[in-house]
Amino acid sequence: MKIDARNLPRVLADPGAWRVILLHGEDTGLIQERARDAVRHVAGSVDDPFRVAVLDRETHARLEEEATALSLMGGRRAVRVRDASDALLRAVQTVLAEQTDTLVVLEAQGLPSRSKLRALLESRQDCASIGCYPEEGRTLEASMTSMLAARHVRVEPDALHWLAIRLGADRAAARSEMEKLALYAGDTGTLTLEDARACIGDAGSISLEDAAFAATEGKRAEADLALERALAEGTSPIAIIRAFLSHLHRLRRVRAAMAEGAARADALKSLRPPVFFKRTASFGRALDAWSLPALTQETATWQALELACKQTGASDALLCRRQVAVLAARAARSH
Repeated sequence: MKIDARNLPRVLADPGAWRVILLHGEDTGLIQERARDAVRHVAGSVDDPFRVAVLDRETHARLEEEATALSLMGGRRAVRVRDASDALLRAVQTVLAEQTDTLVVLEAQGLPSRSKLRALLESRQDCASIGCYPEEGRTLEASMTSMLAARHVRVEPDALHWLAIRLGADRAAARSEMEKLALYAGDTGTLTLEDARACIGDAGSISLEDAAFAATEGKRAEADLALERALAEGTSPIAIIRAFLSHLHRLRRVRAAMAEGAARADALKSLRPPVFFKRTASFGRALDAWSLPALTQETATWQALELACKQTGASDALLCRRQVAVLAARAARSH
């Protein structure tokens, strides 16, 4: 059965209701996290040698054997299969034909939509096929809030928004940083924007912020260096584009307030989250370099770039590099 977003919470709350769970998509960290949670729900642990078997690509041939084995210590068993692909189709069919209550969890990063394995499991009512894709926007913020709430930690809206931009959509990175933040806050603590900045520091995708600030100031070399660092860290071009869009939107918001008669200082104070004090001078120089119409046009250009990256076969990274260079050049000419 193909699981849609509406039914996903129910499925994740009771993964043991299925015989086979297929986790596929682009977010490796999210796939691994959901696989661990499913195995733990059924077997009580992710590494119990009597109730859990973990198979990698070299041991896929043992799937039928492990899936049909009896639990020596009682309780339901789970088999976690990494790097799953269509090569396992016949083995999975054999397992489904057997009378066994073992839960099989298949981790299949990058499995194509035309996959025969995926088609088989989506056609059966006792199997779940779950897409695991990078979370964005409110969905990402909701996941971060949930991770912290599990440790009885509350996060203020400004801090949450800043973290979503800084950490990006990598589930594994976000989980690691949420654990660190929870320890920082302590039980029943509350995280403020200042707490988040102090704790995260240079972690996550800080290079994205460096690139956006440098480019809108007209500092081409600094923007290029920060952009390459972000790409080397594994940041996706879409995440880069959205970081630039967020920065441009904030500049435009201040310019729009000034155009309506607000004092520059008051317009800056209205931003949420506020500009980090170490970035205030850079933000001010960018304001000097861009008019409201220019920012409106530039925002539209970056929105079109995001659409182009999603719809064409062009190199996303190359398109990002070119647009950052153009942005920095426009800012430099305005000084």
